[in-house]
Amino acid sequence: MVRALAEGYPDAHCELDFTTPLELAVATILSAQCTDVRVNLTTPALFAKYRSAADYAGADRTELEEMIRPTGFYRNKTSSLMGLGAALVERFDGEVPARLDELVTLPGIGRKTANVILGNAFGVPGITVDTHFGRLVRRWEWTAEDDPVKVEHAVGAIIPRKDWTMASHWIIFHGRRVCHARKPACGACFLAPDCPASGTGEVDPVKAAKLVKGEEAEHLLALAERVRDEGYRPGKSGG
Repeated sequence: MVRALAEGYPDAHCELDFTTPLELAVATILSAQCTDVRVNLTTPALFAKYRSAADYAGADRTELEEMIRPTGFYRNKTSSLMGLGAALVERFDGEVPARLDELVTLPGIGRKTANVILGNAFGVPGITVDTHFGRLVRRWEWTAEDDPVKVEHAVGAIIPRKDWTMASHWIIFHGRRVCHARKPACGACFLAPDCPASGTGEVDPVKAAKLVKGEEAEHLLALAERVRDEGYRPGKSGG
């Protein structure tokens, strides 16, 4: 299934826009209970004004709140961003650390956010257990765990470490585009032959096709059609 996901989403990536580890840390904090699209609309002006950890540490609270208000929970997020800036200045010379045990000590950064930063800003393999990831791996019976840390360890034990970051992207992409929470597009899913939950969503191919989202929709539907009509098995040598 992991190899099939790689074939389905060859261009999978972190969907938060960033150029530095600090920008990714900030964007990930803002993404809590908010879409990546909304965060990406908010961060250009934010990143232009706040360029360093010291800038966040010394920010005017009211001004920062207004800038990030569209992302929701802006008061709590402002506290996290100012606290993050202060902690980075005081303990890490203003730089975002590249170690999980250090990242999780910072305001606003839990294990999920830390893994996003490690995997995408530093190239250190990490598994990002967001709502999509947890839902799909339980749906696929990779694990029965609900606790994100236990899910991370369970999946990490069955996927090669070198693939952890990309597997996170592949699974999250699939959760956003095909395997939806309420009504997965089972009839238009290229993973159907290997999925233990196949058939729990919309099974009619035409109706299911309308549920598939994203720029990759055409590619995903063509791949699903090959699976359905030709018996093709993505990710397996020789088909």
